Amino acid sequence: MSEIHFHSEDIIYRVPRSNQIKSWITEIIEIEGKTIVSLNYIFCTDSYLQKINTEYLKNDRFTDILTFDNSEDKGFIEGDIFISIERVRENAATYKKSFQNELSRVMIHGVLHYIGFSDKTPESQKEMTAQENDALKELNVLLSIN
Repeated sequence: MSEIHFHSEDIIYRVPRSNQIKSWITEIIEIEGKTIVSLNYIFCTDSYLQKINTEYLKNDRFTDILTFDNSEDKGFIEGDIFISIERVRENAATYKKSFQNELSRVMIHGVLHYIGFSDKTPESQKEMTAQENDALKELNVLLSIN
């Protein structure tokens, strides 16, 4: 199994079907020709993520995800993805999606940034959303056969 790890800070959260989720993330990364060195998902609260956002990015606002890329080579993925469970839960309600669907979208969103996708312009946001949707379809197939 790949070097994907799930952690919690300031909250208790366990990823359901974690082995299948790890396989899915690994598959998305390998399709793009990349290799995982180490990928850490840290699930946390809004306040925990806001502190990190303020301290490291000088941005004092809530967000659902922050990614820190520690890769030294473009072919390899090494980094930390912080996700606010509270923000994901709120966004799921806002967008009328299940919590698990929204969390999966956010989880793969971080990976897509590592792969090289951006969401800084309307065009790149559209491409990012399309990539997320494709990845979520793959996850649904994977979960349905396991």
